[in-house]
Amino acid sequence: MSDLHIVLDETAMAAAGRGNVLASRLIHRAHSEPGWFLYAPSCALVEADRVRPGTAEHLAALPGITVLDLDLPAALAVARQETWAAAHSGYAAQPTPDRPDGAVVATTAPRRWEGERVRILDLGS
Repeated sequence: MSDLHIVLDETAMAAAGRGNVLASRLIHRAHSEPGWFLYAPSCALVEADRVRPGTAEHLAALPGITVLDLDLPAALAVARQETWAAAHSGYAAQPTPDRPDGAVVATTAPRRWEGERVRILDLGS
């Protein structure tokens, strides 16, 4: 089995805080199963915390989640977009040398990603 890389957008983070079963399963698998990697872009984490206070601190404390900093390349990508949360999540899902196939964006708002060059996992179903 190949590794699975998943980026949580701010809607998925807020849903996890509200007890969304699919989001909870992702978090559990990232913590307990080899080859499952879950990422929380910092800009999306801030927006999720605005919607549901306490979300950022809770998710950042979970062992299966890697918080992604806003480094210079990410900041430049974010600067070109309308919303920081979606821009950072989309940027984080792009292919890298460590993730040649990129990552899947987990979301509860799949329509927002239409036309974007990312694969999505709908947590709203």
